[in-house]
Amino acid sequence: MMKLDELRTYCLEKKGATVDFPFDDVTMVIKVGDKMFALIAIDIDPLNINLKCDPFIAEGLRERYNAVIPGFHMNKRHWNTVILNDTIPEKIIKGMIDDSYDLVLSKLSKKNKDMIINRKI
Repeated sequence: MMKLDELRTYCLEKKGATVDFPFDDVTMVIKVGDKMFALIAIDIDPLNINLKCDPFIAEGLRERYNAVIPGFHMNKRHWNTVILNDTIPEKIIKGMIDDSYDLVLSKLSKKNKDMIINRKI
């Protein structure tokens, strides 16, 4: 099962990724540029992570895995909450994180994207 430190490290390995706690002390927000791509509820066991997802893929993941539900406190069409209860392979979870990052990065302005990709921020 992925632990908090492992999740945080994996997310922060992404170019331009930063961590913040803008809402409260228990919701870790990982951003690229100024946009969220992962929210981790650090006070819940098992851990939960909210990830942005293509709506079609989001539905498929929810159908395939009981531990993937519509995004808690998020736009339920575009976000999934993934319950890290060891029922989803780590490779799949990392793939969902990668997809969330890529979706959010793709929506940034060309200037911001270029700065991030070239590691100027």
